[in-house]
Amino acid sequence: MEKFKKIILKILKWTGISLASILFLMFIIPILFPGTISEQVKIFANKHLAGKLDYKKTHLTFFRHFPSLTLSVDDLILYGSKPFQQDTLLTAKEVAVGINLKNLIFNREVKIDEIYVTDAYANVFVNTKGEANYNVYISEPSETPKDNTETGTSIKLDLIKFKNSHIKYVDHAAKILVDAKGLNYTGKGGLSEDIFDLQTNLDIDKVDFSLNRIYYAKQKKLHADLITRINTNALTFVLRKNELKVNDLPLKFTGFASILKDGYNLDIKAASEKTTIREMISALPPQYLDWAKDTKIEGNSDLYFNVKGRFSEPKNLKPRVKVRLLVKNGFISNGKAPVPMNNLNMDLNVDLPSLDTNQLAINLKKLSFDLGPNNNFLAYVSTKGLNEMNVNANIKGAVNLQTLQQTLGLKNIEIRGLMDTNIKANGIFSMDKKLFPKTNGYINLKDGFVKTKYYPNPIQNINLVANVINTDGTFKSLGVNLNPFRFDFEGNPVSVNADLQNTEDLLYKIKTKGVLNVGRIYKVFAKKGLDISGLIIANVSLNGRQSYATTGQYSKLDNKGTLILKNIKATTEYLPKSFYIKEGNFQFENEKMWFRKFNANYGKSDFALNGYLLNTINYFIERKGTLHGKFVMNSNYILVDEFMALKSGDNTNKSIELEYAKEENPKSSGVVIIPKNLDVSLDANAKRVDFKGLDLNHLKGNASVTNGQVYLKNTSFDIIGSRMNMDARYKDLSPLAANYDIALKVQDFNVQRAYKEIDMVRQMATAAKDVKGIVSLDYKLKGDLDKNMSPIYPSLEGGGIVNLRDVEVKNLKMLSAVGDNIGAKAFDNPDMKGVNIETHIKNNLIHIDKFTFKVSALRPTISGTTSFNGLLDLQVRVGLPPGGWIGIPVVVTGTQDNPKIKVFSKKGQGIVDALYNKKSHKLIREERRAAKKTRKEQRQDKEAQEQKAKNAEQQINKDLKKK
Repeated sequence: MEKFKKIILKILKWTGISLASILFLMFIIPILFPGTISEQVKIFANKHLAGKLDYKKTHLTFFRHFPSLTLSVDDLILYGSKPFQQDTLLTAKEVAVGINLKNLIFNREVKIDEIYVTDAYANVFVNTKGEANYNVYISEPSETPKDNTETGTSIKLDLIKFKNSHIKYVDHAAKILVDAKGLNYTGKGGLSEDIFDLQTNLDIDKVDFSLNRIYYAKQKKLHADLITRINTNALTFVLRKNELKVNDLPLKFTGFASILKDGYNLDIKAASEKTTIREMISALPPQYLDWAKDTKIEGNSDLYFNVKGRFSEPKNLKPRVKVRLLVKNGFISNGKAPVPMNNLNMDLNVDLPSLDTNQLAINLKKLSFDLGPNNNFLAYVSTKGLNEMNVNANIKGAVNLQTLQQTLGLKNIEIRGLMDTNIKANGIFSMDKKLFPKTNGYINLKDGFVKTKYYPNPIQNINLVANVINTDGTFKSLGVNLNPFRFDFEGNPVSVNADLQNTEDLLYKIKTKGVLNVGRIYKVFAKKGLDISGLIIANVSLNGRQSYATTGQYSKLDNKGTLILKNIKATTEYLPKSFYIKEGNFQFENEKMWFRKFNANYGKSDFALNGYLLNTINYFIERKGTLHGKFVMNSNYILVDEFMALKSGDNTNKSIELEYAKEENPKSSGVVIIPKNLDVSLDANAKRVDFKGLDLNHLKGNASVTNGQVYLKNTSFDIIGSRMNMDARYKDLSPLAANYDIALKVQDFNVQRAYKEIDMVRQMATAAKDVKGIVSLDYKLKGDLDKNMSPIYPSLEGGGIVNLRDVEVKNLKMLSAVGDNIGAKAFDNPDMKGVNIETHIKNNLIHIDKFTFKVSALRPTISGTTSFNGLLDLQVRVGLPPGGWIGIPVVVTGTQDNPKIKVFSKKGQGIVDALYNKKSHKLIREERRAAKKTRKEQRQDKEAQEQKAKNAEQQINKDLKKK
């Protein structure tokens, strides 16, 4: 027993010493090595990160991620790579790296083998040009030989762990959004090896996924157990064992993904086999899940998904996506339903090659269900293509809508009526080729009724009889008969009768009559954004043939009636705000739709129109129809700024192009986008027009909108106290660029006022700050506008004449410097009255033609070149009395603020012009001072140019002989 006690005591003693030593080491090692670790991590970060890295403080400890020795960085912020240096890529409460203890103690080397990230937000972004913000890691060139003896920091990962993180991936080039919140991730494996298996455990509380703004997953719970083989040399990921669960829906993945220099290569297959319909519904958007809780759902389902191919924005390559959804023997019933939905079966196949909707193939092989005797539905629909769509469809069914509503347990809407349909179609649909599938069918709705919780009164007495027939697969034989379509809303009956034949040259008979409260109709369906009581009063009869209008046979048209709009709100995808039509009285008279009274507001701007539109029938019939018209427009105030596409406004239904442009350029206003389907002329009268702080008063002129361009002719307005005449053309190129031509004539405007009030004058004529008096201008310019609708000066081309009618020039630095060098103080106050100065602008340079003026008894003549950046290369000849026959040559170089004078010299120092890319709207090279060259260098340049010309001539002769 004594020996046993001694052994136990020794064991306890050494165990205690060992534990104490370990604890002592845990405390002492962070104290002994903090400088080594922190310094080497900083060196590593500076060497290998292209993005800026900031953090609050660091900790070296065993106790945050026991038992690993970790260097923890608190409140980390990592900024993106070019061109996103100002945008945050990653923030985290803590980023910790595990340090290999053996290497640290014995080799004093920092080897990182674990990474921990806590409470992180990663904002990964790819813009429309394919530029990404995540390229922050600078790898060593592959051809550089490894030095195994080098000491310092290296990464050899065995563990990655994310806790409570939020990762957002937005790819504007591919139109993809992934937003994962509450992400917890653990990845284990030999991450430092060239080829290794990564074991992954992933849980996400809420994940959203959308493609082209269509959400395929919204607030879904995700769990994944994955084993992925990763080849770091080829950046390839092979999915070996991959089990995924979206809410209650299990999915299994196989395949691979490869990261390429210009994109990625995919071949991934996913399947959810032998699941239930309820499990399938759990993957639907959240608004459907509450419905599913109170509904009895039975049946089986299978889902198959495959994405295969390369994605490369520069090479315009995109992968192919295939989806198949099977539903078998479905059963749906709500407790209050008189009968259940039985025999629900569906077989849906979707094929999208190259993510190209023009190649989209949808094959609904079967969709069928029944709601009791004589109450069933069966559909088969197959389409291929979009612009030219091959269609094969057979839809047949008779459904009691009230029974359908009760069976599905729809809570927010009450519907009634008997709907009967039988449609068969087979053939090609193409607007361009005037093809329409051979069709025969009808849709009948009797005693329809719609009421929602959003509005107390229903839309009722809905009756619709619609017949469609096409016998030969062309527009010529297509006939649509709508007789009648009637409904009542709040005591107001509305009826539409239509008979349409031969849509190749449409023969139409349309009658519509009734009063429709648009605002309240929208409230019935809880549509947001239309909060006003819009009213439409219609009594219209349209009778004629499409070609009667296009060929000028107006006497054969019988279009008549009135359409009245009041307090209507309208939006377009290219404007940030809504139009409010206070009142619109329209009258149809054969070929014309007259605007008898039209008053509208857009933001602070107001418009009153009188005139007519032509081709209104064609516009609504043809996909590429153009509206023609002529109007008189009167306005009290127009603020051009609020029409700029990226300005803030109440319109939430903007195009994806605008949304992406705004997200990528949050501080930009964009340019004004012009509709492409208008051919309209306007006699415009506006009391005041504001554009970027510039006031134009009493504007009158002729404006026209044609093919997406605006033309102004014989337009005049008051500006800075003078009347200006202008002809102009404007065209938007994208939401962020536009170009224009402009011809200006203005008599007698005040130079100082123009310099103070007009930015363009300050940029183009900096010398005007030293000029007082009255001048006239006759000038033509063309150029581009940037993403804030400001002139891009290197893009400017043009020229014209400035007449100095009555001016005073004092202490102009360039002239004063010339006077100081030749001993003529009179150059401080020259006589320039009546002088014409002709200039030409190109590539950010202003070329000045010779002009002469008086300085006391002297007659100076100036010509040469200046730049918008203030560089000078001017030749001055100071004519001496009598008559200026004998002159002193002077060269002025340097800058406007610091001119350099050479007397008795004719040779200046040239200015190399700027280079501007018209496609990208970017300045490639700024103008700069030409390099000084010796006579030998000049002679060599001349000989090289002559030889180049001689070689070109010889090549032309060779080409001619070959021919």
